[in-house]
This record gives sequence, C-alpha cells and structure tokens, in this order.
Amino acid sequence: MKIIKFLLIAIVLNSCGASKDNDKQEMKALIDENFAFAEKQYQYLIKNTPKDSLPKTFKDNKNINSDAYWWCSGFYPGTLLYIYEYTKNPTLLAAANQKLTVLEPVKYFTENHDLGFMMYCSFGNAYRLENKKEYKDVILQSAKSLATRYRPDAKVIQSWEISEGALRQKGFVGPVIIDNMMNLEMLEWASQNSTDKSFADIARTHSNTTIKNHFRPDYSSYHVLDYDLTNGEVRKKVTAQGFSDESAWSRGQGWALYGYTMMYRFTKDPAYLKQAKGIAEFILNHPNLPADKIPYWDFDAPEIPNALRDVSAGSVFASSLLELGQYTTGKEKEKYVSAAKTMLVALSSDKYRAKLGTNGGYLLMHSVGSIPHNNEIDVPLTYADYYFAEALLRYKQWYL
Repeated sequence: MKIIKFLLIAIVLNSCGASKDNDKQEMKALIDENFAFAEKQYQYLIKNTPKDSLPKTFKDNKNINSDAYWWCSGFYPGTLLYIYEYTKNPTLLAAANQKLTVLEPVKYFTENHDLGFMMYCSFGNAYRLENKKEYKDVILQSAKSLATRYRPDAKVIQSWEISEGALRQKGFVGPVIIDNMMNLEMLEWASQNSTDKSFADIARTHSNTTIKNHFRPDYSSYHVLDYDLTNGEVRKKVTAQGFSDESAWSRGQGWALYGYTMMYRFTKDPAYLKQAKGIAEFILNHPNLPADKIPYWDFDAPEIPNALRDVSAGSVFASSLLELGQYTTGKEKEKYVSAAKTMLVALSSDKYRAKLGTNGGYLLMHSVGSIPHNNEIDVPLTYADYYFAEALLRYKQWYL
C-alpha cells in the first residue's frame, strides 16, 4: 500500500513538472511570436512617422503624431528599443536613435511633471542598452529639470501649471496626479548614478506624501489632488480622466501599482511594498475585473459590462505585477505572476492585438485616453505598446 502511495505521489510530481515545462515552452513561444510580429509591425509605424515627429495614436484610418513635448513622446523610441533588445534588428535601433535626437531638447523642459515618461522611457532604455555617456548626461539634466517642480512646503512635485485654462477656472492651486509616481523612477536613477542624493530625497518625500493623501482605505487611488503649496493641506480630491471623483480610474490604479513597486526596487522600504501589495489586491480582487483581467476604463464605469476596456491599463498592470512577483514568494508571488500571464495571453489575442499591417503600425488596439475629455477613445496608444513590450521582456527574463 505504501509503495502504491509513493508511486502515485511520484506520478503527480512528474506530471506537475511536465506541466510547468509545457507552460514555459508555451509562454516562450508566445513571447517569441509577439516580438516577431512587433519587429514587422513597427516597420509600418516607422514609415508612417515624419522624422521630426513622434507617434501619438491612429484614428479614422489616419496616423496622428505629436511634437517632442507631448507627454507620451518617449514611449515610441522606448518601444523600439525594447523590440530591438529582443530581435537585434539594427533598423529598429537606428529609428530609435533618430527619435532621441528629436527628444533631446526636452531635457530642459520644466512646465510639467512628465519628464520621466518623456526622457527615462527613451534615454533610460538607450543608456541601459548602449551605455553612452551622452545619454546619461541627458537623463541627469532631465532629472534636474523635473526637480524644479518640487514644492518643499507641500512635500510634493506639482504636476501641472495652473496659470490658465480649466484648472485655474476651477480654483486649483497645486494639482498633483497619481501618474506622477511614474516619473520618480528617473529621480531615483539619477541619485543612484550621480553624487546628488537630493533627487532620491524628493522622490521618497513625494511618495510618502502620496501614500498619506492619495489613497482610500481599500488602496484605490484618487486621480487628482489639489494641494495648498504653502502648508501641504489637501484642498480637493477629484478626477480628470475617471468616471467620477470617487471612482477608481483604471490606468490610475496601474500608475500607482507600478510606482510603488518601482520605489520598493530602489529603496527596499517595506512601506512601499505594503502599498504595492494593497493596490494589487484591490485590482485583482475587484468584482468588476473581467475574467481576462483586461480592465474596463474605470472600475466603477456605469455601463459595465458593456464599458470600453482600457488595454493601456492592462499593459501597465501586467508589467507591474511581474515586478511585484520579484519581491514576493509562495502563493502571493504565484498569484501576481499568474494574473500577469493571463493579461499577456489576452493582450496577445485577436481581441486586443492588431493584424499585421493594420492599426497604423501599433501593436495593440482598444486603449482609452480620456472619456471625460472625449479624447483618444478606443484607439491604439504608444504607452500601451510600451508596457506590453516591457512586460513580455520581463516575463522572459524573470520567469522562463
């Protein structure tokens, strides 16, 4: 009887081992196929993008581009570099380098908080792959420019100017959005790669202030807070791109998850890991998260289950969860990595991924920029592609 029991255990263990091997082979094939597709698909985007511009979206069968100062300008060269990293196709590297020359003047830009998106997603990846001193210098100057937006009395980096427009009309003084967490990566890197530790001090102070004020008890995040810049008091908690002030705008939850996971990477502060885990649990346990885990544009959108999905939020979720899996163990790690895998498999399907030669050259369809502003609705977006490619690379590097 004991012999039979041992044989059954051995069979089960062998079966589990074989299943894990098959799973790895399937994921490797999926990642290989995605990058083979991306290598070809981005040739269309390269051809559709003027040399002095950067891709923005594709709408009504037309490619729409931006100048270097649009907040998304760094994602396209960053995606090119991710695809190049996997495929080693020199055409992609050349295209990325050409766009870096267009972006470089942005290193002196100080008018909003998006320098990390613009300069670290682009030059950060370029420096990581090519180790050129001139790229490092650009990142450090960009960090200096971003640091000018720090407001020491409020202990935050002010996101937007309020000199004119809708925010001024609404009486805002010091708006700070949850997206700002993403730009702290460049500040942390700058301190790590220079003798100036003030960048990291700013990043950590901003992170701590955001934990204190930006989150609800369930770890969901408000989108926009308005601070009194003289004393740090919170004047308003509202949304700009979500359904309502009290709703959980999906991409905002992704920015928060990514931001605190990244801050733990640099600091190993357990408070940041706790925050990231709490945000992850809010996302993964939410009753309105669909089975394929690609979220609706807002977790509280009233038209659910007929609400639009936001593929860009799904891409950010997947990349974030894969990194969070690096800092956890056991069932917790398995939960995060398994959820990210579900997202990547879904994003690779015909439901969300474009056919070769379509979609203006973008990889993914069905992202949502801002429904309240009637802007970039159900279209491809550069950051959806960027975090999708990043997540695929992370899965290959960490879990295969």
